[in-house]
Amino acid sequence: MNLNTTYLRLRPDASIEELAVDDTFWQRIGAGELGDFHNEYLVTFNSFDSDWPFWERHPNGDEIVCLISGRITFVLDGIGEKELSHAGDFAFVPKGTWHTARVAEPTTMLFITAGEGTEHRPA
Repeated sequence: MNLNTTYLRLRPDASIEELAVDDTFWQRIGAGELGDFHNEYLVTFNSFDSDWPFWERHPNGDEIVCLISGRITFVLDGIGEKELSHAGDFAFVPKGTWHTARVAEPTTMLFITAGEGTEHRPA
């Protein structure tokens, strides 16, 4: 198994569901085809080589983002900025906080996200 090809749903009963990742994954999530993630977390692994073109927020739970490699700055609306520059650095994104990221160098991160109701807006 690899988090590049299989994300994980952490369910309220402490069970885990594997979710196959393909080019349509985020479209399927957005369309509700994978459920609403009520009281569930999504564990993902993503790489970035440019700034995020959007802001997002998770109105129903907190998020943890952990740096695997690279350097990135998380911008948390109303809170400030958090630079992640060493493997293992993490940012805590409180429930309902709009956030985006500025990529200083190609970056890989692990996300643990309360996905229910996630919202996006252009940066």
